[in-house]
Amino acid sequence: MSGLHPKAPFPKAAEASVNQPQLRANLRKVTHTIRAKRAAVVAELPYWEQLRQLGAATKDDSLVNLSDRLLELERNVQARGGQVHWARDAAEAREIVARIALAHGERELIKVKSITSDEIELNQALEEHGIHAIETDLAELIVQLSHDTPSHILVPAIHRNRAEIQALFNAELPGEGGLSDNPQDLAAAARRYLRHKFLTTRMAVSGANFAVAETGTVCVVESEGNGRMCLTLPEVLVSIMGIEKVLDTWEDIAVFMETLPRSSTAERMNPYNSFWSGVTEGDGPQEFHLILLDNGRTHVLADEFGRQTLRCIRCSACLNVCPVYERAGGHAYGSVYPGPIGSILTPQLLGMHDKNANSLPFASSLCGACYEVCPVEINIPQVLIYLRNEGNAHKGPNAESLAMGAARVAMSEGWRWEGALRLARLGQGPLVRQGEISWLPGMLAGWTEVRDLPALPREGFREWWKAREGSRTVDANTQAGPPDIVQDAQNRESPPANVQEGGHPPAGQHGQEGEDHA
Repeated sequence: MSGLHPKAPFPKAAEASVNQPQLRANLRKVTHTIRAKRAAVVAELPYWEQLRQLGAATKDDSLVNLSDRLLELERNVQARGGQVHWARDAAEAREIVARIALAHGERELIKVKSITSDEIELNQALEEHGIHAIETDLAELIVQLSHDTPSHILVPAIHRNRAEIQALFNAELPGEGGLSDNPQDLAAAARRYLRHKFLTTRMAVSGANFAVAETGTVCVVESEGNGRMCLTLPEVLVSIMGIEKVLDTWEDIAVFMETLPRSSTAERMNPYNSFWSGVTEGDGPQEFHLILLDNGRTHVLADEFGRQTLRCIRCSACLNVCPVYERAGGHAYGSVYPGPIGSILTPQLLGMHDKNANSLPFASSLCGACYEVCPVEINIPQVLIYLRNEGNAHKGPNAESLAMGAARVAMSEGWRWEGALRLARLGQGPLVRQGEISWLPGMLAGWTEVRDLPALPREGFREWWKAREGSRTVDANTQAGPPDIVQDAQNRESPPANVQEGGHPPAGQHGQEGEDHA
C-alpha cells in the first residue's frame, strides 16, 4: 500500500477529468493566479537565476555525499535527545508511527501538512490500528472530510470551490450547519474545530522541508500557523523525512528560504518557519522521533542522470505552468505527486516496470515551462525523454517503437524519404475528406481520436524545390542576355585595338580608363 501507485494508466485516468468543465475552471483560476503572483515576486530579484544555480548545486552536493550527511544528522539528533528511525519503505514507516502512538496509548493525533505522509498512506494505516489522524492544514482537512485525495502539492483541495466546501463543512464539522460560502466564515469554522484538537491532543506527526546535518535541526515552513501549533503543543512529535531533504550546514538553508516561498506561495518569505533540534526540557515536545524514509530514493540516487529529481523542494511551481496538469487535474496522475514533477518522480520511485507508473513520463508536454520555473533547475523535459526511452526498453518492441524504427530508416536517405511520401500520398486517398484525415484504422486510430491530420499535399517541399531549381537551370541555359551584353561578349573575343600585347592599355591611358570604368 502506497500513495505512489497509480490505479490506472494516465490516459485512461485523465478521460474523466478532462470532461469536467467545473474542475477545469477551478484549476485554471487558481494556477493562473498563483503563477502570476510568483512571476511578480521573482522579478523583484535581479539575481534569481544565480539563486537557482546555487540551489541546484547545494542539493547536488548533499546528494553526492548523502550517506555521510544522514549519519551526521542521526548523530546530532540523538545527541540532542531525539530518536532516529530508518525506514526502507512505506510499510516500515507506517509501522514505526503506529508503534510509537500505541506505546503512549494514543488513539488520536494531529498532523502538519505532509506530502511524505500521504506518500506512505499513513492515515489509512493508522485507522487500521484504531488511531485517528486529524489533518490541520485547511486544504488537507477539506480533502480528509470529503474522503478525497489531494490533487496539488501546495493546494491539495484546488479542485474544490467555495460552494462545495460550504456544503462539506456544514455537514461534517461539529456544531456547524448554517455556514455561508464566505471564505472568512469557512476558515473560522475550521479554526474552531481545530483549536480544540490543538489543545487536547498529545501526539503530532509532521513532515520536513529540510534538515541540517551539522546541528541535527529539522525545519518545517508553512503559511497558516497550524504547523507551529502541532510542532510545539503536543508532548510527542514524530517527523517523517525523505532522505533527500538533508543539507550539510545552516548556510545551505539560506538559498531555499528565498526560493521556496517565492516559487510556492508567491510570498517573499514564509509566515511560519519552524526549526527544532532534538528535545529541550520544558519547551515543546518532550519526545522527538525522526523517521528517515527511503521508499525508492536510493534507487533514484543511483541513477546518475535521473538523480536530479531528488533536488525537488516541493514548491509546485511546475504544476502551475503545465498545460497538461491544467486540463487533466491532479487526480489523473494517480499519485500524491501530480504534474510534471510527479511525471518523473513517481515512476522513478516505483521503477519503470510498474505498469501504470510507466505511462506518467508521457503525461507531460515538453514545452519546457516546468524547467524554466523550477527553483533548483531540475530539467524535467530531459528527464521525461530519458524515462520514456527507459520505459520503451522495458516494454520491448511495440507499435510505437516499430513505427519510430521505420521512420528512422525512411528518413536516413533522401530517396527513401521521397519514396515513402509517394507511397503515403497514394495510400491516404480513401481517408482524406475535405483536405483532412479525421480517421485512421487499427493501431493508428489514437492519433485521430482528438485531432485531425492534414492530408499530405500533392507536391512536397523536396519536389517543389527540385522543380524550381530545374526551371531556373533551363531558363539560364535558354534565355539570351540583353543585346548590349551579348555584343560586349562578342567584342571581347579579340583584344580591343588600344590594348597592347600583354593585356595592358598604352601608357598614359590607364588612369583615364580607370575613371571611366568607375
